[in-house]
Amino acid sequence: MTTQILFIRHGETDWNRIKRIQGHIDIPLATTGLEQAQRLARRIANEAKQGARLDAIYSSDLQRAQQTAQPIAEMLGLPLQLREGLRERSYGAFQGHDSDEIAARFPDEHAHWQTRDPGFAPPEGESQRVFYHRVLHAVEPLVAAHPGGRIACVAHGGVLDCVRRFACALPLDAPRDYALLNTSVNVVDFDDGKASIVSWADVSHLDAPSADDSFKKVL
Repeated sequence: MTTQILFIRHGETDWNRIKRIQGHIDIPLATTGLEQAQRLARRIANEAKQGARLDAIYSSDLQRAQQTAQPIAEMLGLPLQLREGLRERSYGAFQGHDSDEIAARFPDEHAHWQTRDPGFAPPEGESQRVFYHRVLHAVEPLVAAHPGGRIACVAHGGVLDCVRRFACALPLDAPRDYALLNTSVNVVDFDDGKASIVSWADVSHLDAPSADDSFKKVL
């Protein structure tokens, strides 16, 4: 039976705006992010009234994801269920810095990072390969718990990236050519151990552009 999951990236944070790596640092939503979360919740609630039900809502335990998910849970009258496995990738010593600072503080590690080697892990952090398998292992029991159901998972850009790569059989070192937008709705069907993209990067509920999950500074 097909299980449909709405993967949602958290709303904007102040660190998103200045391209500072958050990872596991527990940064709250910015004022703009809180407004994005309210708009998202109203959209999901309106869709539910029109028959597009949600059976459950899960979230990363980091507060930027929780703050995005909570308005949805409240409008639908569903408990918010937290999963540590849905956290963003741990960037270890890179966390709290932007890409320029990382290049200055950790020149060798930064150079290795830029090669897109899936086995590279920042000091005290996770490799892309370890992160990818962590995310898939977190999603598997959610799919199993809701056969034929429709649920939401509010998480992070990196988590969405892992899901997209799994669904499209993309190598972990392949450059990304798809968006990972704040409060975007990304719909994925899971069936018999496989996944397929239904829709991606939908931010039709917002009244302003949504930022992509990128470490590149906009000059």
